[in-house]
Amino acid sequence: MNSNLHVAEMDGAVKAKRISSIDMMRGIVMLIMLLDHVRERFYLHMQVSDPMDLSTTSWELFVSRFAAHFCAPVFVFLTGVSAWLYANRNPLQPRSAREFLVKRGLFLITLEIIVINISWMGNYHTLWLQVIWVIGLSMLTLAALINLPRPFMGLLGFAIVFGHNLLTPIQFMPNEWGYSLWTILHDRGYLITDGIIKVKISYPALPWMGVILLGYVAGPIFSKSSIASNRQRKLLLLGLACLTLFILLRGGNIYGETLPWQLGSSIGESLMSIFNLTKYPPSLSFLLITLGVMFIGLVGFERLNNPVGQVLSTFGSVPMFFYILHLYVLLLMYGISKYFLGSNHGDLLGVDNMAWVWLIALSLMVFLYYPVKRFSAYKQASKQAWIKYL
Repeated sequence: MNSNLHVAEMDGAVKAKRISSIDMMRGIVMLIMLLDHVRERFYLHMQVSDPMDLSTTSWELFVSRFAAHFCAPVFVFLTGVSAWLYANRNPLQPRSAREFLVKRGLFLITLEIIVINISWMGNYHTLWLQVIWVIGLSMLTLAALINLPRPFMGLLGFAIVFGHNLLTPIQFMPNEWGYSLWTILHDRGYLITDGIIKVKISYPALPWMGVILLGYVAGPIFSKSSIASNRQRKLLLLGLACLTLFILLRGGNIYGETLPWQLGSSIGESLMSIFNLTKYPPSLSFLLITLGVMFIGLVGFERLNNPVGQVLSTFGSVPMFFYILHLYVLLLMYGISKYFLGSNHGDLLGVDNMAWVWLIALSLMVFLYYPVKRFSAYKQASKQAWIKYL
């Protein structure tokens, strides 16, 4: 009996650590995202293209923007993992995650349209369908395919992630029949250009659908019954495989990125060219490097047990609350600053270098920690179903 109790205690400890590692990963990318959104508020006069224009982009801007590339892949992949964990919370009585995915997906799309969109510009002239929209749409896609055998789901996910770069030459003009569907799935652009409200697809959905499918297929790696050392070994192998494939494909300009890299006048310029990857839609190279680092990072976070890890876990425990909160705080900050200081870059107010962006972001991390911590505690104690969506 004591032996069984000991095993149960060990299993509970492993489960807590596993969930914490996922929360830590979410937490670190949320803070990176905060840095990128501060840049979009106070450094917009130095806007970046996709891929970035290296002739006008400084190294500090490049590094900050490249770090932000990790946010969407981590969240979409871990959304797939979370759906599998939801469906298999009790290994003896697995349940379908379809209803969960449909409700959550529709909730996220509604949130993008009603709450998040206005937080960017403070107005509603254009509906920007961005990362929350694409996570919601990916969840609906996973719900539709949830009954597929996992091997078929894995093959479909791999086919999308590895094959969608082959679709790049396919294009539709706005007056052609396939334009709207292709804009949603693959080519970033406007769905509606006339009328009271314009609608633009900022995140084409097809590659992200592949990522969420692979996340769901990878769910058993994080199951309650898995042994920590085996899980870490699998994650490490996945990470190394992704990074090795990235080196081979990107290093030889073979496949997986629309913009070939070129040798620069220095090692730094050459590295910037190599890591200058397409995000809209995410290229295979983009996904290999970001997901590869994520897999290795999950191994490191699972072994992390210190105050830094606890802070990251707190931020990652309520990602949607933090996402909405920081956007409106930035909107308010920018509005107040522009009212008192006026514009200094055309119609925009902005700081003069990235060091100020980093400082503002660091200050906001400290400022937002307390409300995030309070809401996280409230969410864990609350029995209200809607709270769980945040």
